[in-house]
Order: sequence, then C-alpha cells, then structure tokens
Amino acid sequence: MNEALIKEVLSEPRNQKEEIQALQDTIYVIGGKWKLPIINAICNGNRRFREIERSIPGITTRMLSRELKDMEANQLLKRTVIPTSPVTVEYSPTDYCHSFGDIILQMIKWGKDHRERLRTPLSGSATKTSG
Repeated sequence: MNEALIKEVLSEPRNQKEEIQALQDTIYVIGGKWKLPIINAICNGNRRFREIERSIPGITTRMLSRELKDMEANQLLKRTVIPTSPVTVEYSPTDYCHSFGDIILQMIKWGKDHRERLRTPLSGSATKTSG
C-alpha cells in the first residue's frame, strides 16, 4: 500500500468514527448497483439517455432516470438541455466525477483479478482425509 497515501488519509491517532463516516459518504455517493456502470458508460462517450440505457444491460428507464438525478445532485454529472426539436438532453462527467477515476480503475482491476482468482484453484487447498 502507498505509504504517502496512508499518511495523507488516516489521522494519527486513528479516528475510526471519522473513517467510517468517510466510507459511508463515499458509498452513499457512488454505491449501489448502477452508479459506477452509469459513470463508466458516460465516460465512454454515451451522453444521451437512450445511449446510456442501451449500454447498461438490465437497467430500467425509471432506475436510470432516478440515478442520473441523484448523480447530478451530487455534482458527478452535468445535465445539458439542447434546444433542438425535439429537445435533446446530454449528460457529461464533471471534473469532480473524474476525481475518482483512479478508484474506478482500481475497482475494475480488482474485479478482474478476483474473477480470475475464483477460476484458478488454489494450490494445496485440497483437504486430505485420513483413512
């Protein structure tokens, strides 16, 4: 683990209540099943509602609408209304959203590593039975 990051983030002496609150705040803003896939979709160039919806298998129109509103309220996304006929609405990530891009990349890496770990049997993990 990065020593400089540990010193920057964790107080000395440790304040567990503050650390738990910070984790809960983070989970509140980016937690749940859909927020990170939505951010990923938007950062990959899907800017319009239907493009975002099509790029995320399983998400409902109602859920996407709710999550986009919540993410806009938390300053992760910018909603732009373009006065065309019909009106076009586009979503784009804010600089604030980009500020946790490294976290998302680490989560993707961890998820890939985890999936591979589960596919590969551990050496020496077989239990021997005595006869």
